[in-house]
Amino acid sequence: MEKNEEIKVSDYLRGIVLNLPDSPGIYQYLNSEGTIIYVGKAKNLKRRVYSYFTKEHQSAKTRILVTKIADIKYIIVNSEEDALLLENNLIKKYKPRYNVLLKDDKTYPSICISNEYFPRVFRTRKIIKNAGTYFGPYSHVPSMQAVLDLIKKLYKLRTCNLNLSSENIEQGKFKVCLEYHIKNCKAPCVGLMSHEDYMKQIAEVKEILNGNTRSISETLMNEMLALAAELKFEEAHKLKLKYDLVENYRSRSEVVSSVLHNIDVFSIEIDENSAYINYLHITNGCINQAFTFEYKVRMNETKEELLLLGIVEMRERYNSKSKEIIIPFEINMEMNGVTFTIPQRGDKKHLLDLSVLNVKQYKVDRLKQTEKLNPEQRSVRLMKEIQEQLHLKKMPVHIECFDNSNIQGSDAVAACVVFKKNKPSKKDYRKYIIKTVEGPDDYASMQEVVRRRYTRIINEHGEMPDVILTDGGKGQMEVVRQVIEDELKLDIPIVGLAKDNRHRTSEVLAGFPPMTIGIKQGTPLFHLLENIQDEVHRFAISFHRDKRSKNQIASALDTIKGIGEKRKTALLKKFKSVKRIKEASLEDIAEVIGTTAAKTVKETLNNQA
Repeated sequence: MEKNEEIKVSDYLRGIVLNLPDSPGIYQYLNSEGTIIYVGKAKNLKRRVYSYFTKEHQSAKTRILVTKIADIKYIIVNSEEDALLLENNLIKKYKPRYNVLLKDDKTYPSICISNEYFPRVFRTRKIIKNAGTYFGPYSHVPSMQAVLDLIKKLYKLRTCNLNLSSENIEQGKFKVCLEYHIKNCKAPCVGLMSHEDYMKQIAEVKEILNGNTRSISETLMNEMLALAAELKFEEAHKLKLKYDLVENYRSRSEVVSSVLHNIDVFSIEIDENSAYINYLHITNGCINQAFTFEYKVRMNETKEELLLLGIVEMRERYNSKSKEIIIPFEINMEMNGVTFTIPQRGDKKHLLDLSVLNVKQYKVDRLKQTEKLNPEQRSVRLMKEIQEQLHLKKMPVHIECFDNSNIQGSDAVAACVVFKKNKPSKKDYRKYIIKTVEGPDDYASMQEVVRRRYTRIINEHGEMPDVILTDGGKGQMEVVRQVIEDELKLDIPIVGLAKDNRHRTSEVLAGFPPMTIGIKQGTPLFHLLENIQDEVHRFAISFHRDKRSKNQIASALDTIKGIGEKRKTALLKKFKSVKRIKEASLEDIAEVIGTTAAKTVKETLNNQA
C-alpha cells in the first residue's frame, strides 16, 4: 500500500472510531480484502477500539493486527453478557485469523435418545438436528459407558433399528428376536410392552442422563415399599435389585454432598500457545458433565478473557442454565441471574480442586502427545525450564560439566562431558591428566582443568558453553568462578550439583553467593541434571580406572630391560595379566619371547615380590 493510501485509510478509520457509541457491543476488524480478521467485545465500544490506535502495544501480534485493519464494523447490544455471547458466535462463524480459536481435534461421543415412537438409547459421534435428544459430549468414554451399562441393566429397551410405528406393530409386521428370548427386551415390536410403559422408562433414562439419580432412587424405594406392603415380595425384590444398581452407581459418581445441585465449575491452565479449560456440571452432588478443551491463543489474551470465552462456549454447548458458577479467580463480568463463587473451603472448594486436577492432567497429556510427535519440542521445553529456574540470560543449549577422580592423589585425572540440546555430545567429551597438582587437591585440580579447557577454546576461537556445571557444592563453584571470571574474564553462568551422604544429587546451586534452587526431585528437569552429573562421574571414573590399570602394568613390565612394547604385548596376550606371567614356568614364557628374555622377566618379577 502506498503512503497516500495509508493516510486515506487512517483518516477513514479515525472517522469511524471517533463516532463510535459509548455502549456495550462487539467490533469487527476487516482487512483490505474485506475479510474479518478480528472480533472483540467491549463494555464501551468507543474507548476499547480507540485504545488500539493510540497505545504503544507491547505485543508484536497486536501491532501487526493494527497495520492490517482497513475497515471497522460494530454491533450494539444491551449488556456485556450479550456482547460476550455474540462475540463467541461470530468467532465460531468467521474463524478470524487473530482470534482465539477453540481447538476440537476430535469428536467426542454423546448419548442419543431418538425421536421415534419407541425411542432407542445409543452412543453416537454424529449430532443430527431434530433426530433426537443428545446428552454429552463425553470426553471420558468409560464414564459414558458406565451410564449406558446402568441403563441397560435397569430398563429393557429395544436396540434394533426397525421402524416401530403404531401402524406397523398393529399390522403384525415384526417377530420377536433373540434380545427378547434372553430377556434384554420386552418386545414392544409385537405389542408385549405398551407405549405408555416404554415412555415411562425413557423418562427415567432422561432423569439419569441429567444426573437426577437421586429422584430415581427415591421412586424405586417408594414403589418397592408399596409392593412389599401388598405382600408382592417377588415384584418388590426385582425393584430392590434395580434400587441397588442405582445406589451403587450413585456412590461411585457422587463426589460431594447431594445438597449441591445444578452448579457449573470452571478452571484454567495456560502455556505459551494454548489455554486449557475444564468444565464440570454438578447435579445432586454428582458430576453430570465433564469436559476439557483447548484454545489456541493468538493475541496474548489474559487468563480472565480466556476463561470468560470458555464459560460462554461450554454453557452454550451443554445448554447449561446453572445459577451458580464456581471459578478459580475473580472475573470482571456480570451474567443475568448467575452468581460467581470463588470457594476457599468445603465441598465447593473440593469441586474446584477436582476441576483443577483434571485441567492440569489434560495439559500434561497434551504436552506428552505433542512431544511424541515432535521430540525437539520436549528438548526446547526442558531448556526453557532450566533457563527460568536458574535465571539464565539465554537458553542453555550447550552445557559442560566437570569432575575429578583420584585415589589419595595418585593417577589424578579429570573429565569434561558436553550436552547439546539436552543430549550427550560424546565427540566433544574431553579427558585430562592432572599435571600441575601434587596430592589429593580437588579444588586445585578443578582449576587446572577449567583453565586448560577454556584457554584453549579462547585461543582456537571455539564455542563457549551456555552454562558450566560442577560436580560439587559451593567450594567447587567458587574455584571455577575464580578461573572463569577473575582470570579469563568470561561471562559464563556456573551451577553446582551437590550430593547427599548417600552420594545422590540432593540440591542445585546457582548464583554468587550460591543459593539453593528448588527443583523438585523426580521431575524431567531434575532427571536431566542428575543424568549429566552421573555421566561426567562415569566418564571420569572410567578414565581413571584405565590410567591406573596401565600404570600397574607399566610398573611391572615396562621397567624390565630388553622387554619392549612388542614383547610386552605378546606376553599379555598369552597370559592375560602380570600375575599369571609371574606364576608361569620359564619354559612357557620362553615360548613367547625366547629363553634369554624369559630368564630376565622371571628374575625381575620374582625380585619385585
